[in-house]
Amino acid sequence: MTERTPPRGERGAPDSPPAAGRQPAIGLALAGGGPLGGIYEIGALTALADCLDGVDFNALDVYVGVSSGGFIAAGLANGLTPHEMCRMFIESETHTEPFEPGILLRPAFKEYLGRILSLPPLLAASTWHLLTHPGAHAFLESFARVGRAIPTGLFDNDAIDRFLARLFGSGGRTNDFRELKRRLFLVATDLDSGAPVAFGAPGHDHVPISRAVEASSALPGLFPPVEIDGRFYVDGALKRTLHASVALTHGAKLLLCINPLVPYDSRVPAADGHAPRRLVEGGLPAVLAQTLRAIVHSRMQVGMARYRREFPDADVVLFEPNRHDADMFFTNMFSYSSRRRLAEHAYQKTRQELFARRHALEPVLARHGICIRLDALTDPDRHLVRGMRRRRLLVGCTEATSRLAATLDDLERWLARGTASAA
Repeated sequence: MTERTPPRGERGAPDSPPAAGRQPAIGLALAGGGPLGGIYEIGALTALADCLDGVDFNALDVYVGVSSGGFIAAGLANGLTPHEMCRMFIESETHTEPFEPGILLRPAFKEYLGRILSLPPLLAASTWHLLTHPGAHAFLESFARVGRAIPTGLFDNDAIDRFLARLFGSGGRTNDFRELKRRLFLVATDLDSGAPVAFGAPGHDHVPISRAVEASSALPGLFPPVEIDGRFYVDGALKRTLHASVALTHGAKLLLCINPLVPYDSRVPAADGHAPRRLVEGGLPAVLAQTLRAIVHSRMQVGMARYRREFPDADVVLFEPNRHDADMFFTNMFSYSSRRRLAEHAYQKTRQELFARRHALEPVLARHGICIRLDALTDPDRHLVRGMRRRRLLVGCTEATSRLAATLDDLERWLARGTASAA
């Protein structure tokens, strides 16, 4: 097993082992998924915060964020609660520091200008090569040379850095990894080597948190690579989905993971009846979405199996959408207009999943001093986004019958356990 590194102490102080009697370290790993992934993670985190006792999502020992998950992880480590981030990112007009989604769609004029200026010498070199080496092969080579003038990204991701720098520079927050009370790692991919880099780790903790988030979320094609210390970085999800091993290596004994992207199973009809029975009927967008999700999810499952082998004394608990969740699949990954509905959807679906898995999760969470609040899971009037129609957690049930159903389930489980013990 990989040797464990204990959590870090105050800035400038060496790492030291946990104090006697201290609860085992708890970590959080958040995957990417564009704006849709961030919206889902906010909804899921608020549901977990409401329905779990014994865990404070602003006081965990270690946070790992990748791509859009880096936004959320950096906010949590800086003291922003899940509910506050909901007000900031989902109900933005009601917050004093609202997030304007338009900043994600500002053209990368600086990138455009640099590529335009490079075009004349590239055209001259390509023309000369074509004249001196006639033929179809030379034409293709010349065309490839001109291709270097194509911008590496459509939108300006420097706006992300500026927004987060303002946010983390006020209200008692910090934009410096070394000043955080908790360990935060934001993972990006080194473009020239393909290696993952964890900003926040020694040697990379001098980089501003806002700049690290920008690098971790620089999805190729949409945003230009981000230059840091002479190296160029792109989206951290290119290498792995969760990078959960970063938290496990730093001593997390319970690691809560959220992955927003799962492949869709169209064999089960959607509740609203609108989803096509065959994804091919959705055209190229549906085919590409399924392909991306299948690759991301398969890679994550491989990682989960590896974590069980390499960290057998750690509990890793994963939350993700149901594979029959048409709302999550058929919504554009980069859409921000449906954020209220989708955040509420994630909130309710996470409560449903927690309710369904409660018997399996109770002993796991109890080992780390966490218990599930059954009253919060069965409360039909709980909702996340103001103005949304309140939904019942158990469809067609009143609060009394929801509680009765839960009690009967528990009674059945206890009777089965008692019978097994007697045998």
